Amino acid sequence: MTRTHQHAPRPGEGSHQPGHGHDGHQEHGDAGQAEILDLDAEVLAEHVESITAWLPLNNEPRQIVDLGCGTGAGTFALLTRFPDSHVTAVDLSAGHLQILREKARDRGVERRVRTVQADLDSDHWPDLGTPDLVWASASMHHMADPDRALARVHDLLAPGGLFAVVELDGFPRFLPADAPESRPGLEERVHAAADGLHAERVPHRGANWGPMLSAAGFTIADERTFTINIEGERSEAIGRYAYRGLQRIRGAVAPALSPEDRAALDDLLDTDSPNSILRRDDLAVRTERTVWAARRA
Repeated sequence: MTRTHQHAPRPGEGSHQPGHGHDGHQEHGDAGQAEILDLDAEVLAEHVESITAWLPLNNEPRQIVDLGCGTGAGTFALLTRFPDSHVTAVDLSAGHLQILREKARDRGVERRVRTVQADLDSDHWPDLGTPDLVWASASMHHMADPDRALARVHDLLAPGGLFAVVELDGFPRFLPADAPESRPGLEERVHAAADGLHAERVPHRGANWGPMLSAAGFTIADERTFTINIEGERSEAIGRYAYRGLQRIRGAVAPALSPEDRAALDDLLDTDSPNSILRRDDLAVRTERTVWAARRA
């Protein structure tokens, strides 16, 4: 991705955003995104585990690369699923990689993790070894030239190795359709406005990766869509996840909303308001993730 493709990250997205600078503004953005990534990992941990358990592997991988690792949701799920593995975690953000290293130390797995800071849209990738498994969760759609990136992953993999592309089919929804009471359907209109903004900046978001993987020389081993519906009472983090996610989107979509919708959204995001999203007891996380498992012949 080039600088012209910068966009506000959404909950559940990976953090590989090629071309971003490392000035103070970006560091501040990294901190906010790191919080959302951590909430995403906490709320959706069970579903990430189910994806790693589903992977159609011929053998248990020993060397794994996590492309666009963020703060480590996939990295740690893979380390748990494959106890004899070593993961090379790759991301553009130095801040996210630092958080990941701290987590690895806290969990006692620092010897099984190597972090690499890299812009995967650059002309040259760093040496990432010859992995048995490459994992890319919500990161491939950020690539400026995904066909080139897919070809590089193909050449990187060991013969017979597996490439798992995990992508969100849609932005997570949290509110009931008739909420909030003052502006029913507000969340859908917010997402529609965000989708319009992102369509040009992130054209590969929501793409069908199957044909692109085949064109890059992969054989599609399997494809599956995982439906996620987590009721709010299962985790108090869902409220914070909804709040931070909608708060982060608000700055980008506010000009595209009607004054009434903008006021209703601000009311939801006002922690002192009786209508604050943090005070609701009817939240849920509803989304889908599609996984393409592709094998190097």
